[in-house]
Amino acid sequence: MERSGGSDDHYRLLFEEAGLAIKWVTPEGHLVEVNRSFCDLVGYHRDELLRSRYRDLTHPGDVQRDETLFARLLSGEIPSYSIEKRYVHKDGTPIHVRVTSSLVNIGTVHRLSIVQDMRANDVAAQRQQEGEARFRAVLDTIKDAMVVIDERGTIEAFSHSAERMFGYAAGEAIGRNVKILMPSPYQERHDGYLSHYMETGERRIIGIGRVITGLRKDGGSFPMELSVAEVMLEGRRIFTGFVRDLTGRQNAEREVATLQAELSHVARLNEMGHMGSTLAHELNQPLTAIVNYLQACHRLLQNQPTPVPRIQDAIEKATAQANRAGQVIRRLREFVQKHEIERRKEDINEVVQEAIGLALVGAKSAGVVSYINLDPNVPPVLIDKVQIQQVVLNLVRNAIEAMAHSKDRVLKIDTQNENREALVRVTDTGSGLAPKMADNLFKPFQTTKSTGMGIGLSICRSIVEAQGGRIWAERNPAGGAIFSFTLPPVGTEEARSDLE
Repeated sequence: MERSGGSDDHYRLLFEEAGLAIKWVTPEGHLVEVNRSFCDLVGYHRDELLRSRYRDLTHPGDVQRDETLFARLLSGEIPSYSIEKRYVHKDGTPIHVRVTSSLVNIGTVHRLSIVQDMRANDVAAQRQQEGEARFRAVLDTIKDAMVVIDERGTIEAFSHSAERMFGYAAGEAIGRNVKILMPSPYQERHDGYLSHYMETGERRIIGIGRVITGLRKDGGSFPMELSVAEVMLEGRRIFTGFVRDLTGRQNAEREVATLQAELSHVARLNEMGHMGSTLAHELNQPLTAIVNYLQACHRLLQNQPTPVPRIQDAIEKATAQANRAGQVIRRLREFVQKHEIERRKEDINEVVQEAIGLALVGAKSAGVVSYINLDPNVPPVLIDKVQIQQVVLNLVRNAIEAMAHSKDRVLKIDTQNENREALVRVTDTGSGLAPKMADNLFKPFQTTKSTGMGIGLSICRSIVEAQGGRIWAERNPAGGAIFSFTLPPVGTEEARSDLE
């Protein structure tokens, strides 16, 4: 399409350099002019395109819809139209475009079409969809409840975990004020907290976190730990709250306290048993001596020319009571020594795991870094579970106390298969073993603690040896001490029959 005069050059320059693709089409659908942007879009040279029809460039799935609109345009039914469709690049790749068409009359009627490449929009939309999908995946999978609110406290997102925790469906919660998740007095104070923060920037929960009370849809309340993060999103401030239900933790803490009390009770019983055995051994000799002296006095009095009946009677009664006391002591000693332990087949790793769960309470706050390595190849053992847990508890707590003044506080707890026996090892980086105490650690009333009784390790030895094992201590080459004990495995035949 030619024009005369200098304006034609300007027209041609604008047409060629336009950032949008432009094409002219006859009523029959032939391309009569295209600019450089259109050629770049579809990958053809201008002379190739001017020998083509526009439908040759259109994706087969979009031809009918485009031709229908073109016919309505030619008939005057519509003044223009815009359609999203696909061109086919010269290399066969589909191109998503938006085509806006209208009729122009320059002696003859032509369709003028401006073509916008939509692929960049497609990429942005895909990224947005992927981002939304990732965000939804996070919401759907995180264990803690996640609630997103705006500056006014209106809920904008509500995770599946939040639905389970609070009892609201996401559709019920989104759009409502977050106060529905709080009981009084938090409910009445919440808007004030937000306003105060917006005005002063003073943080009370945001970025700090605290334990508060949550409110379920059914009216039930529960303890929860709330952490809030502030985010600027597209110039808008939002707050993301992560909520953890502490009900289970509080129940677990109560169970831990109960088990701690049980183990403490067992420890006291063990201490009493060991002390009773020691006392029985120590008192039996003087009681025997008393009986012997009284019997000697009785014989001497019998040989006197003038018997003294009252003295003899008193000596006989004293002898009888001493014999009676001796019998009580012997029975106590027999009871302690012959007490039958309730043994069962146990997985030593599970026994150790439960015990250190108690023993490590408070260890993190004391700066102790613990490493636990439980060998799955350790054989099953036949033990009294609670008593062995008492041994582990005692050794671990001793190790933590020994590191109270150490710069590096590293605790290692290991199990392994040691010559087909179950080995448990507790290693610390504490003050180590004093040479004068190393040989007497497991004897009663030997202690390095200013307030210790010196019976803990003695009890540990009694427990381990009573169940067929052995216990020992050695210096840690890296500084500190290593306490180890072994337990014999379940008999081969018994183990096989249990597994079958």
